[in-house]
Amino acid sequence: MAGPQPSSKARLSANYGSSSAEKAFTHSIPTLPNPHSTEEKTAYLSALRSAVTKLQEEVNSFLTQKMEEDKDAGTGSLGKVDEKREEENYGEEGLEE
Repeated sequence: MAGPQPSSKARLSANYGSSSAEKAFTHSIPTLPNPHSTEEKTAYLSALRSAVTKLQEEVNSFLTQKMEEDKDAGTGSLGKVDEKREEENYGEEGLEE
């Protein structure tokens, strides 16, 4: 009895979630055949690195857009915002000073 055949594509994904938005980022990458040659492993790692770089660019672009939207929405009762601090801590939970 044979097991399930692996698909020819795998997925690299990241998910963003907050109270105001949710976004999924996904890229298809080839699977590494088993057994595999050095050339196949090199090609797989190259494709993986490329997909990770693209995914990171998409996430960074999305987060930059979210920061701009939050900034444009105003600071409300917080008054003046320390933009450098906000950028460093964006998406992190922290204690207010």
